[in-house]
Amino acid sequence: MSTTPLSHRRTNPIFKRPLLMMTALIAAISVTGCSSPESESADATATNQTANESANVANNDAVSAEKITVNTVKGDVELAMSPSPLVVYDMTLMQDLAALDVAVDGMPGSLLLDNLHSKTQPEPKAVGTVFEPDLEALNAMQPQAILVGSRMAEKYNELSNIAPTLDMSIDTANIYESSKQRLHDLGALFGKSDQAARLQQDIDTLIDETKGVTKDKGTGLVVMVNGNKMSAYGDKSRYGFIHTVLDVPMADKQIADAPHGQPVSFEYIQKANPDWLFVIDRSAAIGEDGIGAKAVLDNPLVAQTNAWSKQQVVYLSPDSYLAFGGYYQWMQDLTTIKDAFANAK
Repeated sequence: MSTTPLSHRRTNPIFKRPLLMMTALIAAISVTGCSSPESESADATATNQTANESANVANNDAVSAEKITVNTVKGDVELAMSPSPLVVYDMTLMQDLAALDVAVDGMPGSLLLDNLHSKTQPEPKAVGTVFEPDLEALNAMQPQAILVGSRMAEKYNELSNIAPTLDMSIDTANIYESSKQRLHDLGALFGKSDQAARLQQDIDTLIDETKGVTKDKGTGLVVMVNGNKMSAYGDKSRYGFIHTVLDVPMADKQIADAPHGQPVSFEYIQKANPDWLFVIDRSAAIGEDGIGAKAVLDNPLVAQTNAWSKQQVVYLSPDSYLAFGGYYQWMQDLTTIKDAFANAK
């Protein structure tokens, strides 16, 4: 069966954008004529057997015989549309699939967010953690597809031996376009393109509304607090959308581009003197006990900044750390930022 590409877009030399190509179904040739009682009985038996097999998984509406090719970080992967059973190891993907009302049969256990699977679908079975798959559980489930992101990407080869595996990691340096393309591709993969377009419109509308209140309101600095340690993030990070999408100028344009941010001190924050401080509390996001970000930042040096003195400190959601680029992360953090700027004195 051949495939015909829909497009071959590229937006970044490091991360391939997930692209989709559809395979046309070959029309079945029917032969008219009279059927015998024996052939009718055989057809009924085959139909019942197929129905019984389909009932054994949390079906995504209907498992299609139509093929689709997804252009992933690791290259093209061909698989059937609406694959089921489906296993997902990335929380951003989980958010998008939940918003699309797609059934996920297996995902990591003990996840801290409550918006990671559709409430209308059966509870997924635990298949390991976001860093370590449970190979025994996977082999028992026999998934038709496994979707992974950056946290599980190093297990790609191991997972590919079990089922077609799609590395759909987001390009953090271009998070808006990357997450937009991925939501579009998930909609196509599961036959829900119209719904994916509506979800993207939700995000885009909220972006426009937020930009309307952030314009000309001063500089911003994104800081992650992890216990007694702090890191700053620039415009090429997973939090760069604050600068690149919402057009909030960077208080420091020299922030080093690093996966875990640039280590900073209270003196650094004082010197940068942002008008707005955007804060991620990592410890709280991963469920660790200890002093919170607000208490850590309640420091005489930080108090001298415009952001702290004007109470212009915005605490981003745990989703921004765990599921950055997901539908619900966009909706939550954009709403929080919009409200904070709209209520600024």
